[in-house]
Amino acid sequence: MADITLKINGISVTVPAGSTILDAANAAGIRIPTLCYLKDINAIGACRICVVEVKGARSLVASCVYPVTEGMEVITNSKKVLDSRRMTLELILSNHNRSCLSCVRSQNCELQKLALEYGVDASRFDGVKTETELDDTNPYLVRDNSKCILCRRCVAVCRHNQGAGVIGANERGFKTTIGSAFNLELKVVACIGCGQCTVVCPTGALVEKDDTSLVWDALADPSKHVVVAPAPSVRAQLGEEFGDAIGTNVEGKMVAALRSLGFDSVVDVDVAADITIMEEGTEFINRVKGGGVLPLITSCSPGWVKYCEHYYPEFIPNLSSCKSPQGMYGALMKSYYAEKMNLDPKDLFVVSIMPCTAKKFERTREGYRVDGLADIDAALTTRELARMIKKAGLVWSMLPEEEFDSIFGLATGAGHIFGATGGVMEAALRTVAEVLENKELPQVDYKEVRGMEGVKEAVYNIAGKDVRIAVVNGTANAGRLLDKIKAGEANYDFIEVMACPGGCVNGGGQPIHDAHTRASTDIKGLRAKALYDEDASSQYRKSHQSPVVKEIYAYLGEPGGHKAHHLLHTTYVARGK
Repeated sequence: MADITLKINGISVTVPAGSTILDAANAAGIRIPTLCYLKDINAIGACRICVVEVKGARSLVASCVYPVTEGMEVITNSKKVLDSRRMTLELILSNHNRSCLSCVRSQNCELQKLALEYGVDASRFDGVKTETELDDTNPYLVRDNSKCILCRRCVAVCRHNQGAGVIGANERGFKTTIGSAFNLELKVVACIGCGQCTVVCPTGALVEKDDTSLVWDALADPSKHVVVAPAPSVRAQLGEEFGDAIGTNVEGKMVAALRSLGFDSVVDVDVAADITIMEEGTEFINRVKGGGVLPLITSCSPGWVKYCEHYYPEFIPNLSSCKSPQGMYGALMKSYYAEKMNLDPKDLFVVSIMPCTAKKFERTREGYRVDGLADIDAALTTRELARMIKKAGLVWSMLPEEEFDSIFGLATGAGHIFGATGGVMEAALRTVAEVLENKELPQVDYKEVRGMEGVKEAVYNIAGKDVRIAVVNGTANAGRLLDKIKAGEANYDFIEVMACPGGCVNGGGQPIHDAHTRASTDIKGLRAKALYDEDASSQYRKSHQSPVVKEIYAYLGEPGGHKAHHLLHTTYVARGK
């Protein structure tokens, strides 16, 4: 494909044919503001914030959709352009709920940032506002259309990345709102709860349901023993909320912060990830040897599980019966941990720190209860934990490096990589291969399953049998793969699915970055690298090697046994579309 040379603000830029003006500006280091644009997801030229002047054009053009041509001359910052952007911002704000002081996205809102840059305060177009209703009917998301700017990013990511498409534009003209068909509440549509809409929303129109008050109340209750544990990926993202570089591993500071908040015990969900491998690996081996339903499909991602229940219920028998690491952690806290600490399980309040809004739904599932007690009492996102740390007045830069409590705190490298797409599969292969071969194997790194491609495939010969595996991220990709299986076009033994593109490192509860950062930085790759680096430096890199895992199974009995099934396994239900 031929290159094209143009000038932007007098600077000569050469880009591939087919590029847009916005692409060329980014290549030249010139930032053009955007609101509706998301690289590879949403380029519709709707918000008109990215307009620029093109020599010879009759009017301003939207740079995110306007193709470059040879010799084109572009101006991105003329008075005409700046005045147009300012007026557009004023018009947007005239129909916007400007309660910025208490908005959870304050200081991380793309609209607020642009209003500051362009000096837009009170709007000269104030008048009637579109009537909206707050939707907080589900356990994981809040939709406040009074803050919506109709950018349609959420619509695009829900349809294209997640394959759900449960939201779109309703009504027309000034009455337009974003919502579900027939304005149904999110709790009654086939929303999978992944929260990808919250990380692409430029304002506070879509946010996770804040459960920090539940945790603050528990911490203040002297009758409660409050336990907390972060998921594998959280340590590689939390620091971004405090100015650390993307992908910085802040495990030590995170543990110190959690202790300073007043939790009675700070443990590691990564240990539960190791237990998940023991159970899921055993389940896979039993299905292979016993002629069980194959392919076995992982169940660690609650967004994926709900997607399967809604859209592909015929594959429910393929789902692993294992709870996610969150569920296993909670169940073990209220059994193994309670017994070790001589505590009544009813006095335990178990908190998880998750990369995912769907974990808030998962904790409410009937199958995530044991003997009448919920496994998890509160599931917070990485963002909610950051807000707690800030509210408590903890100075992030001054926090020491501390370690998890030893009773549930020594995870293997296999547990750490659960947060990246391919990590669950690689962790499982490390253990399954050694069990089936009945010997220690030098193979630790299964690099074929790593990377951010939507679908990855590999075949490994284990104990004389070719094991066909697939790794999928983004539920739209999962749907396409399942369609191929149904059509007889693909055949696998073991499949890992993560609902969010890139896996938990890009979960719906992770720190939010603006569209420019998302377009110019490999956020998913940097975050995943932090987990793989921790794996590479770990004392133990296979789940079955962990002394903590061995001690827990001295309590549980054998993997897949009666007690393990009672505590660590669950069931699923077919749901309507």
